[in-house]
Amino acid sequence: MISKSTVKYIKSLQLKKYRKKAQSFLVEGAKSVLELVHSPFEITHLLATEPFLMENEKLPQMLGQKVILVSERELNTVSALKNNQTALAVAKYPRAEPLVIAPQELIIALDRIRDPGNLGTILRIADWYGVKKVICSEDCADCFHPKVIQASMGSFIRVQTFYGNLLTWLQGVDQVYGATL
Repeated sequence: MISKSTVKYIKSLQLKKYRKKAQSFLVEGAKSVLELVHSPFEITHLLATEPFLMENEKLPQMLGQKVILVSERELNTVSALKNNQTALAVAKYPRAEPLVIAPQELIIALDRIRDPGNLGTILRIADWYGVKKVICSEDCADCFHPKVIQASMGSFIRVQTFYGNLLTWLQGVDQVYGATL
């Protein structure tokens, strides 16, 4: 059973100001939650249905008290997905690291990507091509928005996202290729 305060907290994380305040974000769906469990991200809550826990019987031992058994109905009351039948996790933001670009490292710089689904898709494509760092302008979508996390399909774990002034960050870069509509 999930407490009312936990429901309120999880629902609040769908909004950027509360994600920023709590330094936490939501991950939903079996594939993404399982990738999160095996990543360096710190998980604070894992809401899971009985069938999901039966398929992944080691999760309660790995996460202990952080696992909360819920019904599909309870899970759907806090979920941003239309129909979540498996799991939802709350994870802490990763520790902020300075951007260090190695010689010959390929990075992607994004300017004004406002649609969270598009940002998540770009993270997934970057991951597919082995790009490990994405730099976003300050007015890009939040990389921890639930739709970014969903669209990235776990790639947010492997691709670091940085925010800042693109002109400042790209100064001194030898080769820059651009694309626009």
